Amino acid sequence: MQSTHSVIWKLRGLTDSKTASGKMPTRMQTSEKVPASMPKLIWQILSGRGFEDEESIKAWLSPSLRDLKDPYTLKEMDKAVDRLVLAFEKGEKIAIYCDYDLDGTSACAMLNTAFERFGFKNYVLYQPKRLAEGYGLHKAAIQKLKDSGVTLILTADLGITAIDEVEFAKTLGVEMIITDHHLPKEKLPQAVAVVNPNRGNCESGLGHLCGTGVAFYLILALRRVLLEKGHTTDAFDPKILLDCFAIGTLTDMVPLIDENRILVKHGLLALAQTQRPGLRALLQALNLWGNPLTSSDVAIRFAPKLNALSRMETGIQPLDIYLAKDPVEAERLVAEVLATQQMRQASQRGAETEALEKLKINKPRAAAFVWSTNFHRGVVGLVATRIAQDLGFPAFVGSQDLSGRIVGSARMPEGFGFNLLDALEANQHLLKQFGGHAMACGFELDVENAESLAAGLDSWFSEKIKEAKPSEWVYDCECELDDINPLFMQWYEHLSPFGVQFESPVLLLKGVNVLNAQALKGGHLRLTLGSSMAQSRGAIWFSPAKPFNESDSIPTPSSRMDMLVEPQWNYFNGRKQLQLLVHDARLT
Repeated sequence: MQSTHSVIWKLRGLTDSKTASGKMPTRMQTSEKVPASMPKLIWQILSGRGFEDEESIKAWLSPSLRDLKDPYTLKEMDKAVDRLVLAFEKGEKIAIYCDYDLDGTSACAMLNTAFERFGFKNYVLYQPKRLAEGYGLHKAAIQKLKDSGVTLILTADLGITAIDEVEFAKTLGVEMIITDHHLPKEKLPQAVAVVNPNRGNCESGLGHLCGTGVAFYLILALRRVLLEKGHTTDAFDPKILLDCFAIGTLTDMVPLIDENRILVKHGLLALAQTQRPGLRALLQALNLWGNPLTSSDVAIRFAPKLNALSRMETGIQPLDIYLAKDPVEAERLVAEVLATQQMRQASQRGAETEALEKLKINKPRAAAFVWSTNFHRGVVGLVATRIAQDLGFPAFVGSQDLSGRIVGSARMPEGFGFNLLDALEANQHLLKQFGGHAMACGFELDVENAESLAAGLDSWFSEKIKEAKPSEWVYDCECELDDINPLFMQWYEHLSPFGVQFESPVLLLKGVNVLNAQALKGGHLRLTLGSSMAQSRGAIWFSPAKPFNESDSIPTPSSRMDMLVEPQWNYFNGRKQLQLLVHDARLT
């Protein structure tokens, strides 16, 4: 029986994309070039990703901090450091102005730690509120900081397009240092320094860094100069900042290659034993403390709890968790985090239910746009993600306020192959503003234009979908269930961390026996798989495609299936078990 959905399974070595090593994928024909103790399955995975010899494999498996580039390879880093040193010497009041997401928040926490250790006495932290102020530099905030005595603003994870805001700051006598990683416009802000590896004329080769990464490199450069000048004697180990680096980098979905891989690899170790009471208390509350941390632990289990704070804007913010110093207070704050997360989940569930009911009545052909006064602005992006996943086409979800303004988010399902911004640009006459990137973006419009926008988006994607190719699942290699064993997992852990441009390996199992299948709440499946030789393996399949998510079509114990799976460790009740995450499956 063929898969019921149009998805092609494709071997990674046959794809056209380059790998993390920067080379076209190849397949090693022998194991002579790799460590003798390495399981064949591991070097099959690596060879398909462009690793061709023992030297490149060892470098990837054991990334070294000695291989980091010098921070002064970043353009205008010298200007930024010189201005900060001058402010230190003169005792000027500095504002560290960071974005509200976890990239900006992680950068803010790192800079705060560094400034404390360096001995800066006169500085403040500022983050705009997600809902009340929105992203970016704001003139009202600059004015407020000026009124409080600030003469220098240092940004992190924002400011590269804030040309007018930087000019406004100048009129107030406030100078600015911009550190960011986002793409600039044709013109750069006229700041004292603009440190951004993606500014166009920066030859650092560090364009993969997120805002946290750029801030970390600024700290390294500033530390060097302050020590040389004798302004500080605290030569603290920058590795104490890598817990924040890991969170910021993994949540911002930047490529997990080169410096990012090196620092996240060490950062996950730092986070697993973090000395920050707030982060530690949250890890303990989530039963993550005491276990090795993976990139998915941070991105899927840890980060959403913090993000709920800025989404709901009910009280404390994520930065409060990073900066908590007292363990007792940290536990109180984490209790508030978990309560806010429950509030966020309830708000999201209500919005999802209403949105899906609306879409049952007004069925779109190729794109969904749904809005309501009942949708909390902080969850519209999450609802759009759920609809895109469930319905398999682009989802636009908006929160309508009492004035009739709709603020929304859009998400694209994986493998759809089109650009959300192109669709919004084609309908820009109906919008007040929009922005973002191909897979996720935001938009704003008046409610009187909502019906027209829904029709326009549906029509635009209906035309585009005629050109669509079937989506693809790329897998690394075929193997037997017996190959996925504890010895393999020991090596597999050394391949991590996984993320953008070095995704978790996906393995093809053919004709595997389904020993048991159990439907779970939410339309998921728990499976027990077995073969003639191996012990049974547990597997989990989240939101399987139809008909496997329907009660009368759940695989029976007699079923044999071809599956694409991702190996992982499951920690539960103090036990560590090997399990498989099913990405796709079809009856053999």
